[in-house]
Amino acid sequence: MARLDPGGLVRLRPAGQGAVALWSRLPWGVLVCRGIPANVERDRTVAARDLLASVDGDLPASRDTDWHWSLPPVPGTLVERIPAADVLRVGEAAARTVRTAAAEGVGGRPVGSRILRDALLDHVPIVVTTDGGAHIPVSQRLVQAVVRMGFVAPGSGDFVDVRISGPWTALACAYGSAWHRGGGGGLIG
Repeated sequence: MARLDPGGLVRLRPAGQGAVALWSRLPWGVLVCRGIPANVERDRTVAARDLLASVDGDLPASRDTDWHWSLPPVPGTLVERIPAADVLRVGEAAARTVRTAAAEGVGGRPVGSRILRDALLDHVPIVVTTDGGAHIPVSQRLVQAVVRMGFVAPGSGDFVDVRISGPWTALACAYGSAWHRGGGGGLIG
């Protein structure tokens, strides 16, 4: 989780058996989670910079009232396993597309970086099918989250699990998971 924005928030949630799940929201609306060996008595939200600076074991000041996002019921249902190399390939193809479009435009016309970013993140490069025949779109938002957070191990031969839990879709990797709620929801009501 060291790749987080230091100004962001991290929610610590007890995960049982001496483990804590660290949750944070990325700027493009994806929640990321990574487990660590530790103990907390209850859910607690802290500033990322304060958590990273906390080396003495004492938790930083609580920022619970600043957390405005619901969390998915984890771990969800496994829908499909995808080779990690394929997820990395999809992520790198998107990065190449952005670099090319930023440098050359699209169709010879310049494109604003925000428009380009939003179009890329909304793109669905992976669609999996449940046993019941439902199609589950996996947006580039999730792919970019697991790649940029370093949750996918390059060259490891690992797999990435596509999971669903209610309206949530996740990519669960060797080093963490990324969750996105369909329909753009996620605020606590």
